[in-house]
Amino acid sequence: MIDRLAIVGLGLLGGSIAKAARARSLAREIIAVGRSAERLEPARRDGTVDRVSTDLSAGLDGADFCVLATPVTTLLDLLPAVCEALPAGALLTDVGSTKARIVAAAERLAGARPLFFIGSHPMAGAEQAGYGVARADLLDGATVVLTPTAQSDAGALERVGALWQALGARLVHLDPATHDRAVAAVSHLPHLVADALVDAVVRMDSGFFEVAARGFKDTTRIAAASPPVWREIYHDNRPALAEALAAFRKSLDHLEDMVAAPDGAALERELARIKQVRERLR
Repeated sequence: MIDRLAIVGLGLLGGSIAKAARARSLAREIIAVGRSAERLEPARRDGTVDRVSTDLSAGLDGADFCVLATPVTTLLDLLPAVCEALPAGALLTDVGSTKARIVAAAERLAGARPLFFIGSHPMAGAEQAGYGVARADLLDGATVVLTPTAQSDAGALERVGALWQALGARLVHLDPATHDRAVAAVSHLPHLVADALVDAVVRMDSGFFEVAARGFKDTTRIAAASPPVWREIYHDNRPALAEALAAFRKSLDHLEDMVAAPDGAALERELARIKQVRERLR
């Protein structure tokens, strides 16, 4: 059991981690740290956290485990102060959607304390944000990617993994650079494509939205996510996202050529091949 769990950032992910940790009795004390007392208070009132703090040093004082659960740019900005405020020997992880820059900065800062840092990325979320939509079962069955490096402590890696598993998640280990390429393909590219699909209808005729049914709405649901959050993610993962976009353009060009060609049988075979790949996804 964790003695004192501090969660910096109490939005959808941070709030869900707190709710799940409370429901499963994973920590003796849970502290929420954030910039707005007004936004933190609901979690204290409903018993999800034991106390709240808008002062980073006070909130992290005595914490033996800290989850940094803010958007990517804020996370990078907070890292120096978080590492300074945590007691030596504490365990630090994050929920950042990109990993290369975060892991490099965190390992450099943590090593000077010393602290134990392991990068994490829960592949769970929604188009809505904030503590109001947090829920204790958000991580049930979700994939959490851990991104250890050659300098990662084996004991710290085991403890961080144990927390995510206790929260209901399954683990995958990737190095930070491979993680960023993988999520560019399966997460960041789909978000950008969803944005483009909505904009494509606008460019044709926005009146066509009147006949948009479940397929279009399901496919573009994630385009309703927070623009500031996704601007940060797109910019922080630009090289990998550019690679994913190049692959997507090739696929789209290929399918466009097949649609234009008179050979309908070849198009059907290609669609069947893609269907089989999709059906293998769990």
